Amino acid sequence: MSIPKETLAALSMPEQLNTPLGRFAFADGLPAPDSVGGLYDALDLMRAVEAFLVAMPGASLAAMRAGLRNIGVTSARQIAITGPRADARSIYLTPDTDTAYAHTFLDLNTDGPTVVQAPPNSVCVVDDFWSRHVTDLGLAGPDQGRGGKYLFLPPDHEGEFPDGYYVFRSPTYTNRAVFRALDGVESLRGIRIHPLDQTAYPPPNEFVDIGERPHNTVHANDATFYEEVDTVVQEEPLDSLDPERRGVLAAVGIVKGDVFAPDDRMRAILGKAAPLAAGMARALVFRPRAAEAYYYPGSSWKRLFIGGDHEFLQEGARLLDARAAFHYLATVVTPAMADPRVGTGSVYAYTAEDATGEWLDGGRSYALRLPRRVPAKTSWSVTAYDCQTRSLLATDQPYPSVSSRSGPVPANDDGSTDVYFGPTAPPGRESSWIETVPGRHWFTVLRLHGPLPPWYDQTWRPGEIQRTG
Repeated sequence: MSIPKETLAALSMPEQLNTPLGRFAFADGLPAPDSVGGLYDALDLMRAVEAFLVAMPGASLAAMRAGLRNIGVTSARQIAITGPRADARSIYLTPDTDTAYAHTFLDLNTDGPTVVQAPPNSVCVVDDFWSRHVTDLGLAGPDQGRGGKYLFLPPDHEGEFPDGYYVFRSPTYTNRAVFRALDGVESLRGIRIHPLDQTAYPPPNEFVDIGERPHNTVHANDATFYEEVDTVVQEEPLDSLDPERRGVLAAVGIVKGDVFAPDDRMRAILGKAAPLAAGMARALVFRPRAAEAYYYPGSSWKRLFIGGDHEFLQEGARLLDARAAFHYLATVVTPAMADPRVGTGSVYAYTAEDATGEWLDGGRSYALRLPRRVPAKTSWSVTAYDCQTRSLLATDQPYPSVSSRSGPVPANDDGSTDVYFGPTAPPGRESSWIETVPGRHWFTVLRLHGPLPPWYDQTWRPGEIQRTG
């Protein structure tokens, strides 16, 4: 009795298999002895690439915490302030130059249940150590911008807790708390963070001005990336991560309770996988293939959150590419960014291309036209970033942005506004010009804080970036 040829062809393995990962030989379906090692190398490379893409949210916050620790911010009692505004001296993923920031990391393992008091008129977020949203505080949170006391419980907390707080239980012990106060640096100094058991006599908070302390908070793109991920895995409860991602990490040697010590073969594979995965992430960010990544047909303006869901879910499926792209470019996860209500939260559009689809070139001059009546209740800004670091573009300008909060921006006769980019300012347009660096590419982010209906119904849309010289 013989198997039909068509069935056999669909099931069988050829004697020689040529793939992008190598050439492998088989004898009647059995891998040749000298191909087995190569097949396992290929499998480990694929797993390591996947591990980079799915664990990036954790590595990003591990790197951020390490960056703060390197400049002396080592506990939740210390709160880092980027006052008066973020600038290019330090490396952060796409920071906003509009307002002052404060941030720190809660340590619910050491401190236990922790109280956080948000200042009034602020926009604040707490994310867990895998960059998953825990809650908003301030204008988008339950206190609705009036200021309020929040209580964060460790994942294993048992027992009672007092009334008078907005209470949230985090899946992880470490949590990032980030604060943006619309009333300036002094408002940020109203933040209070302390362990619940010290409520009667809370220790004073230390506000650390980190503006003049250059530091790097961006995760690695080489083999040390996997060490950053291992930090999160070892510190956090086993069930803080789903079994599927735990399995991918275990396949490259990252297992809770075990020492991460790859041998020479595996370390070489990790060294190849990290830059390959980072390259894939860059393709997802700067040339996404999903049509819904673009705001308008024929436009280069792209969304930070594809699908409009802060958990990157669409019809019950995780949008893996969307999650990887977001975390390669940004850090804070909140519904106030993914699906903001009219007049609250923020919307973001970014591009690295001019109107012809060419990459933006730091040696050339460009103009971006914003039609009149920019639909932003609070403020709007246009900011330039370096493509390599995804951080603020380092030039002689301390703040590589044009913003409605930083002073009057000249308007055209029809009420529209032009923002200029290039190595030199157009005469008389210095206040609406962002300096770029010859020999380096750049990208820009348009932010609307408190977006209004014309943004949503697309009766208002930004122009494409036009080359002017």
